[in-house]
Order: sequence, then structure tokens, then C-alpha cells
Amino acid sequence: MNRAFTLEPDPNLDLVLERVVDVPRELVWAAWTTPEHICQWFCPRPWSVTECEIDLRPGGVFSTTMRSPEGELFPNAGCYLEVIPGERLIWTDMLLPGFRPAEQGFMTGILTLESVDGGTKYTAMAFHRDEETRKQHEEMGFHAGWSTALDQLVELVKSF
Repeated sequence: MNRAFTLEPDPNLDLVLERVVDVPRELVWAAWTTPEHICQWFCPRPWSVTECEIDLRPGGVFSTTMRSPEGELFPNAGCYLEVIPGERLIWTDMLLPGFRPAEQGFMTGILTLESVDGGTKYTAMAFHRDEETRKQHEEMGFHAGWSTALDQLVELVKSF
């Protein structure tokens, strides 16, 4: 597929999780693009997602509300920048649906899926505006959290 640009992470600004998982790419895509599925795996337990809204097109909404174990709610709204079915999603919380600027933003997420023998090469990247924001996200538990969420995604899609 012809792509307008390549995304290369900057180790000073960005975080990357890359793994091969033993489930088909189509099921990983479904888990990422179906609100009911997102609610089951998107954040590490005992956290949960109480709401999810998806309008899967550039400028369309990607919104989740996470609940902490103490019951505190954390809404996060953004929009998709790129949607290549089955291959790549790019979304950001720096823009709201319709590409409207957000008051605050934390990151741009890039998910790339490739079929490989035995499953799917899963690459998730979090792009940040500066080193401080990257460091904050890393200290919040990016690697452990996103890896645990991926384990939960795999568990979910194996039950389909």
C-alpha cells in the first residue's frame, strides 16, 4: 500500500512496544476497532474502561473513559488521523473529532499490524511533544501497562 510518510520514533520523545502475538491480525484489528472489545482489554486490570466511542475514519472520534480501582473516572477524547484497515491506526488526543484543537493533549498513538508466521507483529508507539511528557508517560508505566493490555487483548481475541 502506498503511504505518504513513514513513522520513525525518536528515542528522546517516543515510546515503543513491539511484540509478535499468536493471534491473527484481523482479530487484533477487531479488538482495536470495536467499542465493546476496547472496554474489555484497553487498560490493565483492575482498571477498566466504562465507555468507548469510535468513528473509524480520519477526523472521527476515538474516546474512552477509564475507571481507576478507587472509582475515579478519566475521560480521554481524541480523533483518528489515519485509518488503514487491518494495518495501521493513528490517533491523537491533541485534536478532537473533526480535527478541532484540544485544550490539552498528551500523545499521538500509532498502531501497526503485520501478519507473520504464527500470528501478528504488533507495534504500538506513543509520540510525545517533548522529553518531559515522554518521561512522564514512561514513569506512569507505559511498557508494563501497554504490555499487560496487549496480553488482555490476546486473551480476549482467543475467546472469539
